[in-house]
Amino acid sequence: MSYYTTINGKKMDKRLIDMAEKSIKGQGDGRISIEDAKKLMDAVKDGGIYTEVEKNTMEHIRDNFKWTEGADSWFRGEIASWASSK
Repeated sequence: MSYYTTINGKKMDKRLIDMAEKSIKGQGDGRISIEDAKKLMDAVKDGGIYTEVEKNTMEHIRDNFKWTEGADSWFRGEIASWASSK
């Protein structure tokens, strides 16, 4: 299994895409919750830097998946704060 996938000509982190897809299936209302957003954030931070592939992937996830208002707000604040410190 490949670590990457290509969507719309951009290289993406397959693990992050899979996490987002899993978070909207099954239980809940089909949106990414704050709990899901925290898991995504932990996965982004695991390498210690915010790579271009991760940026492309998170842009895709933000634009193509439904988020609760709280999760979207929390994630945007956290990623901006963390990325600016790198």
